[in-house]
Amino acid sequence: MSAPPVTVEVDTGLDSDSAYGDEISKYTASLTSTVLESRKENGRTYHGYPYYMPNDENEKERLDMMHELMLTMMGRKLFLSPIGSSPHRVLDLGTGTGMWAMEFADQFPSSEVIGIDLSPIQPSFVPPNVRFIIDDFDDTWVEKDLDFIHGRYLAGSSKDFAKLLRECYNNAAPGGWVEFQEWDTGLFSEDGSTDGTSIKQYYEILNSEFAKIGRVINTGPRLEGWMRDAGFKNIQVKKYLVPMGAWPKDKHLKTLGAWNFVEAESGFEAGVMAVLTRHAGWSKEEVDVLVAKTRNDAKNPAIHTLFNFYVVYGQKEE
Repeated sequence: MSAPPVTVEVDTGLDSDSAYGDEISKYTASLTSTVLESRKENGRTYHGYPYYMPNDENEKERLDMMHELMLTMMGRKLFLSPIGSSPHRVLDLGTGTGMWAMEFADQFPSSEVIGIDLSPIQPSFVPPNVRFIIDDFDDTWVEKDLDFIHGRYLAGSSKDFAKLLRECYNNAAPGGWVEFQEWDTGLFSEDGSTDGTSIKQYYEILNSEFAKIGRVINTGPRLEGWMRDAGFKNIQVKKYLVPMGAWPKDKHLKTLGAWNFVEAESGFEAGVMAVLTRHAGWSKEEVDVLVAKTRNDAKNPAIHTLFNFYVVYGQKEE
């Protein structure tokens, strides 16, 4: 680490000295019983708040593997935005295990990095310029003048992504940057090998069922439009190709595909178990069958599954 780490408590916003102030303290206090108390369901642990991904140890490990996948994909870069050498105030939306926030804080020791998430699953031993807030970023924002706002694989976590991008614009500092990194969940293959497969069925069900409950899961291809509508300028779009499985001959794509498969081994269940059993009338056993078939397809070298991953960033008017 570039600065000596210190031991801190995860900030729940309940302290009146919180940077979010009294207004956010009252809001967080009202959510304590639902957000900070997890629920056990179908062998997994979930946020008390109605969010559809688990927050247990298996999910924490998956998120950290996904972090390595992203770094491999992006040439070891945490972001692409031209934020300069000294951003002051940085917000990481849906920080998860806090890995991105902590690594960013190491790279920019003079910055203040705030990670926000629904669950207190972040470590307590962190760089001194990082703090974590337990809150819902779909609610009213109090923080202002943020030099950089980052969000990564937030699909399904926001009730209204267009509104979320408007909040980012309104709360960014003049000239500040906002960057989102999101999947296109419409898988494809160049040789037709995904046609009629369980993995294709899985993602069709995933997209359909989340749409029925009003949560967009296929966010990557829509980021540019949301950013334009929110008022950002200098918008840039970078699209990466990511395989599922180690079948590609190209060494870089093979590495990406291997990482993607490793994280997806638990991610397939995590992605659909809650939404299908809570809203679509599926039993756990029926979900288990779909997940098992999908895993088999993912490790079948004859099925050449591909995804696009989008990194989209834009700047607020100075």
